[in-house]
Formats: sequence, C-alpha cells, structure tokens
Amino acid sequence: QVQLVESGGGLVQAGGSLRLSCAASGSIFWIVVAAWYRQAPGKERELVARITSGGSTYYADSVKGRFTISRENAKNTVSLQMNSLTPEDTAVYYCNLVGKTITASPFDSWGQGTQVTVSS
Repeated sequence: QVQLVESGGGLVQAGGSLRLSCAASGSIFWIVVAAWYRQAPGKERELVARITSGGSTYYADSVKGRFTISRENAKNTVSLQMNSLTPEDTAVYYCNLVGKTITASPFDSWGQGTQVTVSS
C-alpha cells in the first residue's frame, strides 16, 4: 500500500503564499502522475495541477501563473507552491499519486486533505 501525508495548509491573508507538500511512503517503484486537487464547500473536487514523470505540467486556468507544482522523485514527494492567494482558493487540497509498486502493481492513492483558508 502507498500512503500519502500532506502538510502545509493553513490560514493566510489574500495575496499571501503557502506551500503544500505531499510525502509518499510504501513500496513505490514509479510515480507516473502526481497531482493536486481541491474541493471547496458545496463544490465538486477539481484538478488544480498535475505533473508527469517526464516533468510535463498542467494547471487549471484559475491558478496559472500563481501556482507551481514540483516533484522530487528520489524522495517521492510532490509540492504545490501557491502565490497570490485569493479567497477563491479556499478549499481542502488533496494530493493524488498514480504509479506502480515494486511488485508492478498499480496504485492510485489520495492524501487525507489539508485545509487552505484565504481571508480577504
């Protein structure tokens, strides 16, 4: 099994920054895709940013130019640097990793979520 632990959420004023981190543990052989999603109250979970094993990135239009996703393969970690935060960024943020274990079994694991609250 692959477990994910997120950290870095909190309360910040509009215009501020936060850095979320997601550390994976378990018998990981290869992380194919790492992503951050978020879910605001009363809304569906949405993809915020994604990075592939080759380093290709995708960002939702709402966060382009403000958020940066990165990964450190040797440590099985993925981070999300969030700048110029607005109250609309308030949500629970979830880390999602998709890949294969050392026994070649696929995994699709989610973190427990970390709250990000941006005050106006």
